[in-house]
Amino acid sequence: MSKEKILLFLLAAVQFTHIVDFMIVMPLGPQLMRLLEINPQQFALMVSSYTFSAGVVGFLFAFVADRFDRKLVLLFAFLCFTAGTFSCGFANSYEFLLAARIITGAFGGVMNALVYSIIADAFPFERRGAAMGVVMASFSFAAAIGVPLGLFLASLANWHLPFHALGVAGVFISAGIYLYVPALRAHIGKGAEDARIFDFLLNIGRTKNLLKALLFMFLMVMGQFVVIPFISPYMVSNMGVSEKELTYVYLLGGGATFFTNPWIGKLSDKYGKPKVFTILALLSVIPLFIVTNVQETALWIVLLVSVFFFVTISGRVVPGMTMITSAVEPQHRGSFMSINSAVQQFSSAGASMIGGMIVITEAGGKMLNYNYAGYLAIAATLLSIVVSRRLKAVE
Repeated sequence: MSKEKILLFLLAAVQFTHIVDFMIVMPLGPQLMRLLEINPQQFALMVSSYTFSAGVVGFLFAFVADRFDRKLVLLFAFLCFTAGTFSCGFANSYEFLLAARIITGAFGGVMNALVYSIIADAFPFERRGAAMGVVMASFSFAAAIGVPLGLFLASLANWHLPFHALGVAGVFISAGIYLYVPALRAHIGKGAEDARIFDFLLNIGRTKNLLKALLFMFLMVMGQFVVIPFISPYMVSNMGVSEKELTYVYLLGGGATFFTNPWIGKLSDKYGKPKVFTILALLSVIPLFIVTNVQETALWIVLLVSVFFFVTISGRVVPGMTMITSAVEPQHRGSFMSINSAVQQFSSAGASMIGGMIVITEAGGKMLNYNYAGYLAIAATLLSIVVSRRLKAVE
């Protein structure tokens, strides 16, 4: 196996554990809300606490991101993330789990920025879309294998077991990072005092292209996370899907994107990132509308719409993230991607909280107003298309 393939495999493994750790809470939502006796607003806080913590730490990390070897920072962040994941598995109350999610999210946000920075550093622009597609396939693998496996483990014992399993996997991945990820120091020292990071961060507010990139990130996230945290509870309470059948939703939806994301990455390199993003964003409006409006229906319809939802929502992120990483010079990329990651996490947290305020639960368990969350996601998606057409690559 070539060094590039090993690097991509390890970066995908890092993203896989990070994504499963974040995602597994959402399909466990019906269980957690029942067993911990919490309402949709408390559940939304649990989901958003992870991303809010990631945003705060990601912003602070921006001030030091480009001063160190990316390998060493990734290893440190991943070890701390693994410790946080283990702590989630030992949580015995809502408050304990909430605190553990905050700790885990803090280092998850740092890893997210590092992974995208490493891809941009290690792969030239003309091959970056394909590399991004491979690593983004970790989302597919997480949804198709990681989440269903986590739900299966939870059904065997309890909701703690998936977190213990992720923690064990994290130990082995940490060893792989230490042994096989190369030192990445080429960005260090480019420009006076590491490119005068404070000046750069201050200049973000005066650089239209970078502001557009951050706005683009905000709209992409708002266009999905105002809806995503409540998909599983809505399917169970309103669409007639059982908690066991949720496994099929993630298995088929994630399995489809495992094949489509790398293909979308190649299409982005061939036909242009903005064009491919626009097509996928427009297509994603269809399942966003359906999944937030349909009431009780046949399982095969739920699965068909879910596959369409997964493919378009995750697929549009492939060219979208490639465009964002290319909007900044290499010597500033680590710092900017940390700021971008902070915007992403804050947006996720804000969108989840907004969704929690929009969605309410009837006495009988039915969820109301989910369609309004869908309309907000659609509006953000359409605006993201407008911004994407004005974003420029500096390489």
